[in-house]
Amino acid sequence: MDAFSDPQAVARYAENPPRMVPGYADMQRMARLLLAERAPDDAKVLVLGAGGGLELKVFAEGRPGWSFVGVDPSAAMLDLARRTMGDLADRAHLHEGLIDDAPQGPFDGATCILTLHFIERRERSRTLREVRRRLKPGAPFVVAHFSIPEGERHLWLARYAAFATDSGIERARAESARTGIEERLPILSPDEDERLLREAGFTGVSLFYAGFAFRGWVASA
Repeated sequence: MDAFSDPQAVARYAENPPRMVPGYADMQRMARLLLAERAPDDAKVLVLGAGGGLELKVFAEGRPGWSFVGVDPSAAMLDLARRTMGDLADRAHLHEGLIDDAPQGPFDGATCILTLHFIERRERSRTLREVRRRLKPGAPFVVAHFSIPEGERHLWLARYAAFATDSGIERARAESARTGIEERLPILSPDEDERLLREAGFTGVSLFYAGFAFRGWVASA
C-alpha cells in the first residue's frame, strides 16, 4: 500500500484502473446496480478502500439520494477522492484508516473494489466479518479484486500485463507492475474468496464480474 502515499502514484491513479482492469467502468456501474437492487433511495453506503473516489463518484452520480462513508488508509488518496467527487463530495464522510475506523452503521450496503487483494488472508477474513457486522440484515455487499485459480498466477498476471500494454501503458511499466503483484500481493483463488465471504456470514454469494485476473461477487449480509 506504500505506493498510495507516493505523490506520483496518486497523481496518475485515476488514469490507471481503466487501462489495467478489463471492463472497469462497467464493473463500477454493475456494482451500483447491484447495490440498488436492495438498498433504498436514501441508502447509506459503506465504501471500503474509498481512496481515489472513482466508485464514489459513479455511485453518487447515479443515485442522488445516497450518502456514503468511505474508509482508506492513505490520506493522499482520500484527498484525491474529494477532488474527484467535486461538488458531490459533501455526500461522503471520509475516514483515514482501516475497517476498524469505520462507523458501526448499520449500513444499507457496502463495497470493496480493488482493495482486498492487498490484505493478507487472516486479516482479510477479519475485515469481511467487520464489514458484515456493520450491515443491516440482507444488505448487499459488492467486492472485486485480483482472484486467480490455484497454480495459474503467472499465466493470468502475464495476461494482465498484456492487457495493460494493449491499453497504452508502457510495456516496461506493465511488466514492473506484474512482477510486483506476483511477488507481493496475497492473491487468493476464486474458491478461497467465496469461502471467506461465506465464513464471514454472507449468503447468496454470486459471481457478477470476471475480467482476466479479476473477479467480482455480490453477497447478502
